[in-house]
Amino acid sequence: MGQFDRITQRPDVMGGKACIRGMRVTVGMIVGQIGAGHSIDEILSDYPYLEREDIMQALRYAAWRSEEREVELTGA
Repeated sequence: MGQFDRITQRPDVMGGKACIRGMRVTVGMIVGQIGAGHSIDEILSDYPYLEREDIMQALRYAAWRSEEREVELTGA
């Protein structure tokens, strides 16, 4: 996860959800805002402590996670 240096996951912050730089801003919240039609500039205005790269990395992280696939291993 080296390419996602702004994404943090800690059990004591937002229940372990993927967050931006340890803040209480989740990747899901950012993706939801984009999905609802808000622009990056609008999000940056609403959350002035975020940086453009935070949002871009959240979107890249969400895309990466959506491509992840879990394979269940069964014993023979």
